[in-house]
Amino acid sequence: MPGTLNQRIQDDLKAALLGGDRFAAQTLRGLKAAVLNVEVAENKRETGLDDAAIEQIVAREVKKRNESAMIYEQNDRAESAADERKEIEILSVYLPKQLSEEDIQAIVHQTIADMGVSGPAGMGQVIGAVKQKVGNTADGATVARLVKTRLN
Repeated sequence: MPGTLNQRIQDDLKAALLGGDRFAAQTLRGLKAAVLNVEVAENKRETGLDDAAIEQIVAREVKKRNESAMIYEQNDRAESAADERKEIEILSVYLPKQLSEEDIQAIVHQTIADMGVSGPAGMGQVIGAVKQKVGNTADGATVARLVKTRLN
């Protein structure tokens, strides 16, 4: 049923507003805006997006904040980095349980064996296949790093 995750986000936004948690409310408003942008772009404003599409948006928003936090830390802006990490905590609630690095590594090994790839030439194909298998349960950067390590 489309919209169950979207409804949960809306309910959490209301709770944050009623509870006076301005930071969480601001973060959830940003997430709602990102979802709305995709709904409009895909002409799904009336029907809404399914949970898997919303999870992809959340994963993208978490990735953006991870990148921002790293840049802030490199530029000695610890307070801004902490804010980004706090937003990640709020947004991560809407992602499926993330696989451990060992689980991802097992999937990488199996995929490489199944595809018969050896050496860095097939790296892109392996990364694509692993991402297809794990969906939103693993970070793309982690998948790429593990595949690269395995194939080099």
